[in-house]
Amino acid sequence: METSPPTGRTQPPPPPPPITLDNSPVATVDSFRFLGTIISRDLKWELNISSLIKKAQQRMFFLWQLKKFNLPRTMMVQFYTSIIESILTFSITTWFPAASVRDKTRLRRVIRSAERVIGCDLPSLQALHDSRALKPARKIIADPLPPGPRPLLTAPLRLEAAVDKN
Repeated sequence: METSPPTGRTQPPPPPPPITLDNSPVATVDSFRFLGTIISRDLKWELNISSLIKKAQQRMFFLWQLKKFNLPRTMMVQFYTSIIESILTFSITTWFPAASVRDKTRLRRVIRSAERVIGCDLPSLQALHDSRALKPARKIIADPLPPGPRPLLTAPLRLEAAVDKN
């Protein structure tokens, strides 16, 4: 049996066999959008975060317009929270733990820009992630029933409703 001499580099794994569904081949793609979140083949979140940043920066224009019209700070914070922050935190519990330092820095830059426009401190990305991750965890801990399918809780039957009144 012949073996090639070691080159110091590992060989890339062979491509996986094609997947078929109902005798139709399934195409392999580099990334796809699923429920608004971009998932890449290598499970990196750069494409998704870039998309979120682009959308948030487009909405920043409107925040600048609100500042030009001298809207009260509370209204600008409300606009930021409902329009910009909601974009930045879309599916944050999925991608934030695996986001690169570079991507988190880019997201922080958008938040800092909004802070300068509004003129007050806004919640950090880490605080936003923690609040969204801990809220469901607290509900699960407080729930006395185990996770999984809930037992069917039936209300007592009322015989009057079941009797046909003619």
